[in-house]
Amino acid sequence: MYRDLMDDQHEPLVAPLPRDECGVCAVSGTPAAAELVGLGLYSLQHRGQETAGIASASGNGNGVEHHVFRGMGLVRDVITDNALATLPGDVAIGHVRYSTTGQPVPSNTQPLASSLRYGPVALAHNGNLSNAREIRSVLKDLGAIFQTTIDSEVILHLLTRSTAQEFEACLGHALNRVEGAYSLVVLHGDTLYAVRDPRGFRPLALGQLANGAWVVASESIAFDIMDAKMVRDIEPGETVRIRPGGEPESLSILEKKPHAQCIFELVYFSRPDTVIDGHGVHDVRERLGAQLWEEHPAEADVVIGVPDSSIVAALGYARAAGIPFETGLIRNHYIGRTFIEPHQEIRDLRARLKYNPVRSAIEGKRVVIVDDSIVRGTTCKRIVRMIRDCGAREIHFRISSPPWRNPCYYGIDTPKEEQLLAARHSIQEIGKIIGCDTIGFLSGEGLAKAIGRRDGWCMACFTGDYPTEKPRELSKESLEDSTRTTSGGSQ
Repeated sequence: MYRDLMDDQHEPLVAPLPRDECGVCAVSGTPAAAELVGLGLYSLQHRGQETAGIASASGNGNGVEHHVFRGMGLVRDVITDNALATLPGDVAIGHVRYSTTGQPVPSNTQPLASSLRYGPVALAHNGNLSNAREIRSVLKDLGAIFQTTIDSEVILHLLTRSTAQEFEACLGHALNRVEGAYSLVVLHGDTLYAVRDPRGFRPLALGQLANGAWVVASESIAFDIMDAKMVRDIEPGETVRIRPGGEPESLSILEKKPHAQCIFELVYFSRPDTVIDGHGVHDVRERLGAQLWEEHPAEADVVIGVPDSSIVAALGYARAAGIPFETGLIRNHYIGRTFIEPHQEIRDLRARLKYNPVRSAIEGKRVVIVDDSIVRGTTCKRIVRMIRDCGAREIHFRISSPPWRNPCYYGIDTPKEEQLLAARHSIQEIGKIIGCDTIGFLSGEGLAKAIGRRDGWCMACFTGDYPTEKPRELSKESLEDSTRTTSGGSQ
């Protein structure tokens, strides 16, 4: 059985909180499991700021009981001391969410939880299931009743439809039906499962605490805040099982597929202090900046980065060029990332609020601005205007990734193709639109060279070569029913 406490005091915002994707965390083997998961979610806050939640498992006279607490808002607002008091047990999973499918409403929070025929199950999901719309339609025709409009719920329904007798066989049956990206943490009773999809789109890592408890998280930085050591990355297609008091066991329940790890995790999403599949994100971004200088040098007096994700690439560019690096832009950290804000007027407002230039670092100088990507172009256009208004003599815009011409269907919320600036304009036209003197994007070959591995990456956002069949539609609204009831209650 499971018990669900839903924090519904936070209503959906007209202008939603900052956007990224999602993050998951889990701990097994300590009475402080929920508290530690809460700490891990703080480290993963950059991956999603709309909702947060934790599910824990505890034993009682009737077996294992699941406890779930979820709510709208940041981790600090949802996972309070009062919330943690409702989450007993030695194993827990957690989630921070940015909505890539399903609107940001209380009913779409995770972890999802249900009482199934083989016991209570809770799961938290990072990624996007690219065939969720088709599966959902089939399941509804068979009588399934959906409580949410998120793609993750189809996994629970597929679990119930499996005729296998053992939970792990049911899990394999369900996951082999879905396509796309999923890094999952799953509670079945008091056993923890960590699953990474066969292509390995999203990161997932295994760590250990000094007391022997085991930790799973989307990024290794979650281990640092818990004072845990990173043991290894969970491999694409691997399922790790951790029974109470036991060691991690590696299972092979998923069909093998070619690897297609998201390259944009290294370019932008993951924190610089993260290590993903052996790649230190900080070091990769510094090499991206150096490679960008090799491909697009500029005669300039100063190099500045667009905070925060582009700072390391800007340092790499400056060091390779022998040009001084300056803090030319100050970011207001109370304003989130802007490129995936859904409303144009809010994007414009946040772009004005988010950055402020340092005039003394810019005035009268030839300036190189390094950014990690251009999506719609709204923010970089305003940045160029601000730098120009501060008296810059020249502005050379450099981007440490190729032009972004295609939507992502695997867990990053990007606009439709017609809203992507590089899908509609040449590089020279982009330069004129944003108002810089010169512009240069890193090439795909340069990106692979800087990372140090040329194959096994998903670069569909740049190339249009999707590793799965391209969905007909995948957006926040794609799983919405024509008639929908919005509720602030529990699952």
